[in-house]
Amino acid sequence: MKNSFIAAAFLLSLSSASPAQRAVTGVSPLVIGETFTIGSQTLGERRRINVYVPAGYADSASARFPVLHMTDGGVAEDFLHIAGLVQICVADGTMHPFILVGIENTERRRDLTGPTQVESAKRIAPRVGGSAAFRSFIRDELKPRIREQYRTTAESAIIGESLAGLFVVETFLMEPDLFDTYIAVDPSLWWNDHSLVDDASRLLQAASLKGKAIYLANGSDSGIDAQMKELTSTLAQNASRGLRWFYETMPEETQRTIFHPAALRAVRKVLGRVDRG
Repeated sequence: MKNSFIAAAFLLSLSSASPAQRAVTGVSPLVIGETFTIGSQTLGERRRINVYVPAGYADSASARFPVLHMTDGGVAEDFLHIAGLVQICVADGTMHPFILVGIENTERRRDLTGPTQVESAKRIAPRVGGSAAFRSFIRDELKPRIREQYRTTAESAIIGESLAGLFVVETFLMEPDLFDTYIAVDPSLWWNDHSLVDDASRLLQAASLKGKAIYLANGSDSGIDAQMKELTSTLAQNASRGLRWFYETMPEETQRTIFHPAALRAVRKVLGRVDRG
């Protein structure tokens, strides 16, 4: 699978060749999706969005599909890998067809972190603590654009790893109605002296959790075992309110290797044909 992703990325790069080069080599562009930019008043910038539609989307003028959103969604980031994963899992019947929407980064550490009082954390980037604005962009600008431009259902999910996983967990705790399903791989729960985990029980008290699902995973060197234990304990206490939750440790994986095997297991568990409610 990994080699197929590398091949896809290589072939995609050939689409940038000039017409003369393509005439000499016989190469044609390999199109796996669509890309567009959206002007964000909330963020004060234009953002590039990459979209993969599943097989079957073009076969019907009326069929509608749920949407899987991903941060780190640039072609040079994780978009190709997750698009390949969605394609394979839909083809082998272990995942429902989803439209994949990748949000390309501009200031990653700004968008994916909440405010912090930890001085060392403040120094990881020129700007941090912009997660609320980024969430507003997704809610008020991106999701309406996707609904307008593509045939979608009301069902939506989000997936992210590391700081993006932190954003996924934060969104689940602070605005659980924004998505139906949350997938967070190796989330950076250490952020702001793990205050998000400390506040999890309080944040979920008034939340409507019926029909929501969250998947968590971490590897051997994440350093967040204690925070994961505390967070999953909170999730277990809320399972009776209609929440489905899953947690897997992957001691054979590290921060550098965990995203793709965890993402594969996650989509089969929480977006799969059998396991979804």
